[in-house]
Amino acid sequence: MSAINQGHVNFEINDSGIATIEFGHPLSNSLPGKILNKLAKTITDVGAKNEVKVIVLKSTGERAFCAGASFDELISINDLATGKVFFSGFASVINACRKCPKLIIGRVQGKAVGGGVGVASAVDYCLATKHSAVKLSELAVGIGPFVVGPAVQRKIGMSAMSQLAINATEWRSADWAREKGLYAEIFDSVDELDAGVEALANKLAGSNPEAMRLLKEIFWEGTENWDNLLKVRAAMSGELVLSDFTKNAINAFKKK
Repeated sequence: MSAINQGHVNFEINDSGIATIEFGHPLSNSLPGKILNKLAKTITDVGAKNEVKVIVLKSTGERAFCAGASFDELISINDLATGKVFFSGFASVINACRKCPKLIIGRVQGKAVGGGVGVASAVDYCLATKHSAVKLSELAVGIGPFVVGPAVQRKIGMSAMSQLAINATEWRSADWAREKGLYAEIFDSVDELDAGVEALANKLAGSNPEAMRLLKEIFWEGTENWDNLLKVRAAMSGELVLSDFTKNAINAFKKK
């Protein structure tokens, strides 16, 4: 089976109303288009369930949280329409998080790259381990963090986002990400992270659902134009990925 067709998205809801959505892929939890679409739909569907009080968004394994876009799928894109559809997958996940009426806790157990940083930025409260360094590598492979940029900028500010976007080959530590506001707290181990996520989720599950819904609306004020904005950004990336420069850069990056 090709890497494009691998991966999964699962969810479960416990008796307290805590929904856990998990995505995974054998290549460092990268995100092919099919997984992006399923993840966006799952967030939307789970968020609409009355019994759900709060959502935990996580990935599988203990190393990488998310390696971002699937390189195998990127280099297979040969026309603008296909490119726009692929990058719109990231837009759909971000918008699903934004529109979800339930608060979303992010569990980041390891490194986040590109679209992974976008996912971490789109949740409402993010907890991580000390191993959860971040990097926006898009410029290094001939594109840019156009789709995830608004979510990252909203979370950490234009200055920090531009540092990540411009110095696209440098990892920034989990401590840096916490100082900039991406992570609320970092833990020494995955076990400690899980305990922190569980404690917060249980606390929120016992809070007033309507108050949390209204708080979330306030948190996301000013993003009402993102449905259109992220479509425009997806078109930028979709066009750039067609260039010989970008295809050569992605192939070179894959060989490292």
